[in-house]
Amino acid sequence: MSLVIVGTVAFDALETPFGKTDKIVGGAATFAGLAASYLYDHVKVISVIGEDFGENIEILKSHAIDVEGVEIVKGGKTFFWSGKYHNDMNSRDTLITELNVLADFDPKIPASYQDCEYLLLGNLTPQVQIQTLERLKKQPKLVVLDTMNFWMDVALDDLKAVLKKIDVLTINDAEARQLSGEYSLVKAAAKILQMGPKYLIIKKGEHGALLFGEGQVFSAPALPLADVFDPTGAGDAFAGGFVGYLAKVKSINFNNMKNAIIYGSALASFCVEEFGTQKLQQLSQDDIQDRIRKFIALAKFEISE
Repeated sequence: MSLVIVGTVAFDALETPFGKTDKIVGGAATFAGLAASYLYDHVKVISVIGEDFGENIEILKSHAIDVEGVEIVKGGKTFFWSGKYHNDMNSRDTLITELNVLADFDPKIPASYQDCEYLLLGNLTPQVQIQTLERLKKQPKLVVLDTMNFWMDVALDDLKAVLKKIDVLTINDAEARQLSGEYSLVKAAAKILQMGPKYLIIKKGEHGALLFGEGQVFSAPALPLADVFDPTGAGDAFAGGFVGYLAKVKSINFNNMKNAIIYGSALASFCVEEFGTQKLQQLSQDDIQDRIRKFIALAKFEISE
């Protein structure tokens, strides 16, 4: 049984207040796949790259990630994004977007991927997300979807169609307000859950995340970090860690979702400490467990009456 991640494998060029990079490896499926690989052994990726990606595919292979579903377009160029972050690291300007081979992405599902039990649909067009679900021969045990405000602007009907077919939606607070038309996140969550998802995760960046579902709410903390070099991919690492944990424990309920958010948050916290995927490539299980303990200590307290 496998965990399948559909998303971009890409090149990024980044500038933050702490430095800048030339073209480095990025992409939602890359960050999510690396994060999930620390928690689950059968991670598979569906994406498209150009021949220029070359030996960089070894980054995924070195983590035992199955890349049979990554299409290589001969003579093609890989999706490229360049951005500059502002001093608060929460806002950024897009400098360059080159879709390249991603413009014609048609998700192909290898036969060996049809054992998919856990599916993470990364931030792509809702049409590609729907196509992926339709091409699977059986409904996965869990479908997690990531999206963004852009698709709410240009493909809202398609997005609402795919929301009816998933289990978990993960978006940020601004996107939750836009999708629902409600300012209160509690009211926003109620409206979004009526659209189809069983669970909703609202990410609030440096202020943690909220989980809604089963009539319950859980607030996950964010770990204060001394060094934040690059927030690119943190949300994808979060999603990968989240679904990776659920695949590991093989049981889906609100309590396990709470634990999954903490694991996702822990892996995302590593991601921001260096540029690109550098930190995610070199973690140990001891590193991860130590970070989990810090999250537990951050939120644990007792009250004496």
